[in-house]
Amino acid sequence: MRYGYARVSSIGQQKNGVSLDAQIELLKQRGAEVIVDECFTGRQVDRPKFTELLEKLQPDDELIVCKLDRFARSSKHGADLIQDLVNKGVRVNILNMGIADNSPMGKLMLTVL
Repeated sequence: MRYGYARVSSIGQQKNGVSLDAQIELLKQRGAEVIVDECFTGRQVDRPKFTELLEKLQPDDELIVCKLDRFARSSKHGADLIQDLVNKGVRVNILNMGIADNSPMGKLMLTVL
């Protein structure tokens, strides 16, 4: 299954291509079959819908996000989260960075991160 995740900190957030509508449209274009969106500050690690999505992900699923900052608080948090997902067999596609998985290029992307 290909899941997409879109997040804004506030409903009024409409700049730099991070509006919910812009993210959802991009996720659809990139093949997301199920899209989870929420309005929740990124300062919080525990975001209800994101946590629920993480629990659904199974080996061979793909998580697609537009930018790293849409699901991670920092590069370190993002790298740890991505590594956990890759270890679980989930492919992580960050549209402005690349794909993290168990392939050599996916491992390189994670190392660079």
